[in-house]
Amino acid sequence: MPSPVADVVDPSMQTVSPTDALSQLWTVLGQPADVLSRATLAGTEPALPSSFAVGTLAQSTIAAAALAAAQVDTLRSGRQQTVSVDMQHATLEFRSERYFRVDGQLPPEPWDKIAGLYRCGDGRWVRLHTNFAHHRDGVLKLLGCAYDRAAVAAALNQWNTEAFEEAAAQAGMVVTAARTFEEWDAHPQGIAVASQPLMTIERIGDAPPQPLAAHADGRPLSGVRVLDLTRVIAGPVCGRTLAAHGADVLLVTGPHLPAIPPLVIDTGRGKRSAQLDLRDAAGAAQLRTLLRDADIFVQGYRPGGVAALQFGPEQVAALRPGIVYVSLCAYGYEGPWANRRGFDSLVQTASGFNWAEAQAAGEAKPRPLPAQALDHGAGYLMAAGAMTALARRMTEGGSWHVRVSLAQTAHWLRSFGRMANGVDAADPRYEEIGAYLETSPSGFGALTALRHAGQLSDTPPHWTLPSVPLGTHPARW
Repeated sequence: MPSPVADVVDPSMQTVSPTDALSQLWTVLGQPADVLSRATLAGTEPALPSSFAVGTLAQSTIAAAALAAAQVDTLRSGRQQTVSVDMQHATLEFRSERYFRVDGQLPPEPWDKIAGLYRCGDGRWVRLHTNFAHHRDGVLKLLGCAYDRAAVAAALNQWNTEAFEEAAAQAGMVVTAARTFEEWDAHPQGIAVASQPLMTIERIGDAPPQPLAAHADGRPLSGVRVLDLTRVIAGPVCGRTLAAHGADVLLVTGPHLPAIPPLVIDTGRGKRSAQLDLRDAAGAAQLRTLLRDADIFVQGYRPGGVAALQFGPEQVAALRPGIVYVSLCAYGYEGPWANRRGFDSLVQTASGFNWAEAQAAGEAKPRPLPAQALDHGAGYLMAAGAMTALARRMTEGGSWHVRVSLAQTAHWLRSFGRMANGVDAADPRYEEIGAYLETSPSGFGALTALRHAGQLSDTPPHWTLPSVPLGTHPARW
């Protein structure tokens, strides 16, 4: 159990400003410091009801992605565009899946009916993620109970929290115990995450420099081809961001893989959508054909999953020298949980955020952050890393591997410090955000959704293709 509210970790004001956070991130990316003067960050915390600087995470990661796009544009055209990011807009975009409407209607509820928090027999809390049917069915099989919240609660009352967490992990399910910061800091995976950098960009192969030729469209990523093999939020946000700056993004999913329909609508803007079964020889061969003309390959499979299909980073770099390969995982690339499946809500719970937020709010039950901040933050880190590596390919050559994780993103957010009374901030309502919305046709109906917050002075970001149902397009450029 957490300590009483009075013992909350020093509720001092936030110690890292958005400008500081952007500077830190720009240094991690290895980008030239003088470019930072071209970024304008407006707005102040708290942007959402949270003791954590979620607005700072949103503004700094979106700004880094926009600046990285501007850098590619400078190398390509000689222009030096300025970048502006409004904190309120950025923070709203960190909750984009909450704010879109189709034909004026709310999307279906994305959460499964038994997902969420439960007490176990030892009095501690555990979080279940059951939005995918095979995860739901696996948890129910492990518990030996009916598909009903009361039945799940009764079954979990017979378990020790960490014993169930471990049993679920061994079965390939996605479950985690709620820990405090102190418990996470002492946990082997927490220790491993704390020792890792926020993200890495590593050269993994040789290739000659590949400058990008001028393009009639004139946007930073016009003509850049992206294979997006991701689902849910973080990876798809990366692809959506690259599309906003002009990339030709082809989403590739398997017809057998589960999806969360509302997220497909929100994150599918700017992309074409194809389906290939990579377990099948013909599907794998078609992806290899697509790879020959790709510039960026983004994947968020569980660790080791895509390599088992012969599309790991070194395998892809051998197939397509000069590729920019972007990987996402849940818990980081070192430590005993490096290969464990996970989602934003689980990483928040495991790494202490939910208890810390509950303490700040004076609540006795773990409280989530007011956004899937780790997912969105990681998505923009992936996009910033991809464009940084693309710029290196333009000047230095080589194949590159960008690695981002939800847990490392969480660790960075925690380093920003806390905000006293941040949980008392207003929670933006849909009726208040009309200035940030746009409506356009889609494959689902008239889609009203948030515009992109990372503004460039000469080439404003926008999506030229609508969201469409999965598998709408053939698997070709």
